[in-house]
Amino acid sequence: MRPKPGPGLAAMPLVLGMLAALAAAEPVRAATPPGQPAEGPGGVGDKAATIVKRAVGRASAPTYLFHKAGPAPSGGRPVAVFLHAWGAPNPQAYGAWIDHLVRNDWLVLFPRFQEVNRTKPSDAPAIAARLIKSALAELAADADAKPDTGRIALIGHLAGAPLAVHIAADATGTGLPAPKLVFAVMPGGIAQDAKSRGIPLGELGTIDAGTLLVTMIGDKDARAADAAARKILRDASSVPPERKLFVRALSDDHGFPALTATLTSPAGLDAAYDSGPIKLPPDPPGEKPPPFRWSADMALSGEQTQLVAQINNARTDSLDFLAYWRSFDMAAAAAFTGKDAASLKANPAFSDMQRWSDGWPVKRLGVEVPKAHSPASPAAAGSNPVNAAGNAAARR
Repeated sequence: MRPKPGPGLAAMPLVLGMLAALAAAEPVRAATPPGQPAEGPGGVGDKAATIVKRAVGRASAPTYLFHKAGPAPSGGRPVAVFLHAWGAPNPQAYGAWIDHLVRNDWLVLFPRFQEVNRTKPSDAPAIAARLIKSALAELAADADAKPDTGRIALIGHLAGAPLAVHIAADATGTGLPAPKLVFAVMPGGIAQDAKSRGIPLGELGTIDAGTLLVTMIGDKDARAADAAARKILRDASSVPPERKLFVRALSDDHGFPALTATLTSPAGLDAAYDSGPIKLPPDPPGEKPPPFRWSADMALSGEQTQLVAQINNARTDSLDFLAYWRSFDMAAAAAFTGKDAASLKANPAFSDMQRWSDGWPVKRLGVEVPKAHSPASPAAAGSNPVNAAGNAAARR
């Protein structure tokens, strides 16, 4: 007698049909982040252009410069001075951002204000100011570089951020043109006092009142950078609140690869901007280097060494195109045309990070115009959380 088919056997055709349908279906793919715009703020620029990469100054104290080949526009090129993180003096670590700038008609100056393990952080502001001033003077008659000193922007990353604001504050004293924009990204490495390790901020109350001052941080390991950014904005008392902006880039793991706004995320390697192949001008014959005396603050700390390793291996993603580069481009356009930071905050395009490939919006930038602050009493300053967080910031 043959057994009757059970319910399991009866359902087998349905199961097999479902398995066949699943096998034929397209695999589920994670949403991808938005790409770089073809044009406009954060855009690709002139990809066909040949880029000039050379150095001015001297072998022991060079400034690397980058611009498109050929004569500059009649009005000259806007100047972006790039001030690197402590321990990252090779422009290739920021090569992707530099490439974006030069292909959009900027002249980029990259002063080598640090010899790793041989330069004191406290000496960096004077060295950088001297290099920038010398480079602008040397390039004034260069028809291809042609810096427009009425359109200067300073970009500083990590320790380069307090360096940028220090240079802006001392512009009159050092004979430099006042920058129209200071763009301080992930600020850190600030000395707490004259005896502390780090970059001295100086007296920020002397920054030109017409300067647009933007600080930008991420949301990973952000406590010290947040405190440093707000301190910079608060101490720059000569700049009115409507010309200051605090911006926060947010991480987003909705798709793959995820976007992570770390301290080193503004870096982006491009070996085409390696300083190694760039021929340096010789030092004057017979000139002896100044006596060298080593001090402990010349050496990179363990945390700085880790950050430099991350910087030197950073790759670009949507945070670069749409957060850092795009924000800088829009801020520079506003600064060069007399608009203030409030106009950027009011522009919804400034904080927009576009959409993942499935249509889901990428997390927007957080944007604040800081409120005016009254001067704090010495007692209040001593208990300010900025001072505690600054100890961590000074190590970066």
